[in-house]
Amino acid sequence: MGNFSFWLEKLESYYTWKTGMRLFPGTLNLRLAEPYSLPAKVIRLEKEEYGGTVSVSMAPCTIFGRRAFLLRTDANEAGSGHYAKNIIEIATDVKLRDAYGLKDGDEVEVGLP
Repeated sequence: MGNFSFWLEKLESYYTWKTGMRLFPGTLNLRLAEPYSLPAKVIRLEKEEYGGTVSVSMAPCTIFGRRAFLLRTDANEAGSGHYAKNIIEIATDVKLRDAYGLKDGDEVEVGLP
């Protein structure tokens, strides 16, 4: 959808406080072979914290050996959002496509909780 940059601009201090990392304003969307459900223990950005309408779960993960976060809205986790549960969004401190020369269809390995 390309809207993480919009939300990060508005909520950067919340994301930085929650993750301990200044995130790049964009995510890498990945398609998994199987649906993925978040683990029970995740970092939460609750809609009430910032006066919004969407709560987000952030699960620590790794990609290319980098510390990163799998981001998922509550609606996407429930299966009623914009993405199917086999699509994950990865956020970290760099633009992963540029840093690792990624293009659509490339396979990558993500260390998920």
